[in-house]
Amino acid sequence: MRKELKVFNIIWLGQSLSLLGSKMSLFALGIWIWQLTGNATDLALFGFFAQVPQIFMLFISGTIVDRWNRKLLIIAADCVIGVLTIMLLILYSTNHLQIWHLYLSLAIMGFFGQFQSLAFSASISTLVPKSDYVRASSMGFLAKYGSSIIGPALAGYLYLKIDLSGIMLIDITTFLFAIGMVSFVHIPPPKSESLEQKKGLNIVKEFRVGLDYLTKHNSLLFLLCLVSMFWFFHDMGGSLYSAMILARSNGDPKVLGAVASAAGFGGVVGALLMSKWGKFQRQVDGVQLGMIGAGLSKTIFGLGTGLFVWAPMQFCSSLNFPVMGSSVNSIWLQKVDPEIQGRVFSIRMMIIKIVSSISYLIAGPLADHVFEPAMRSGELTAKIFGWLFGTEKGSGIALLYVISALAMLLVGLSGYGFQRLRNLESLIPDYDH
Repeated sequence: MRKELKVFNIIWLGQSLSLLGSKMSLFALGIWIWQLTGNATDLALFGFFAQVPQIFMLFISGTIVDRWNRKLLIIAADCVIGVLTIMLLILYSTNHLQIWHLYLSLAIMGFFGQFQSLAFSASISTLVPKSDYVRASSMGFLAKYGSSIIGPALAGYLYLKIDLSGIMLIDITTFLFAIGMVSFVHIPPPKSESLEQKKGLNIVKEFRVGLDYLTKHNSLLFLLCLVSMFWFFHDMGGSLYSAMILARSNGDPKVLGAVASAAGFGGVVGALLMSKWGKFQRQVDGVQLGMIGAGLSKTIFGLGTGLFVWAPMQFCSSLNFPVMGSSVNSIWLQKVDPEIQGRVFSIRMMIIKIVSSISYLIAGPLADHVFEPAMRSGELTAKIFGWLFGTEKGSGIALLYVISALAMLLVGLSGYGFQRLRNLESLIPDYDH
């Protein structure tokens, strides 16, 4: 194994285990919130408060990632998130944990987690050769979906055995392991500007560097808009996902865990396929086919009422995300010079998180105050769609979920109508050409 890939694999292993612990904690906290309130809005705000601080941080995080030691940024973020998890554990163990404590902690975790995510993403081009960009990105999806197999299923089982406190203890242990793994490796910096240039730090000017790059390369801007629209509708459904299943399964955490694990299996299979296969001849095709496949699978998922539909459709849906995500990441890594990737990627992530946060903010109230009441027996909407979704608790959430999934499908199909997007890879040369 080449030295560069060995270093990447060590970092990847540590972050993967940390992600597993985080998945378990977030899953368990979601169950705790549902048991406490039974509202889709409270679960949707769970994602909203994790997203919003990242938007503001992205104004400066790209510049910091491009100029500061990326290894230290990853370690610092892990330390802060680990300390916050310990604080939540203490509050829960002393019967003082409230929802606002959780929202505040998620906001701070999102703030520092942004540095960690961006520093790791921007380090790929300095750790692995260009020919391995897709495989490295696929390994990221493998970690994400691998943790989704084990994390929810394990948390759903352990929640009834060791309670939320035991699950958070496991999470804290994985953070310590991740910090230890990163501490023993070297992450090379990009070939950056001169030392004299590094001394000055004008946030607005540095932010404009990334913004100017995107406006100059408007095919990448088209891609960013398409992906942002896709994630808007995806996160609208995603924020309602747990509430819909819990409402339709009498709050059974094992059912929710089983469905989440099926999603994880699909993601792992998709990531392994992309890691083995490499890439599409045209990466844009991978982006759009992934969107279409995910939208179609989630539409059928929303129409289901039990595990026999939910599990296979979540598998099929998640199969598409490594295909789409690896293709998207590979395009950005190939087209953007590593010296400014932090700044460009921060703008890319900021735009996606803005639309995602809006989606999280409106999804819960729409479900609780519009779609759920509309699907009660006797209402006009219930008379039209009741035969398909039913009229029991969770039916309105399912209707909104299907609408968002159909919108994902349409976004993927619409990409074929834009020439600058279809021909992106030939219109914009790779950064090293």
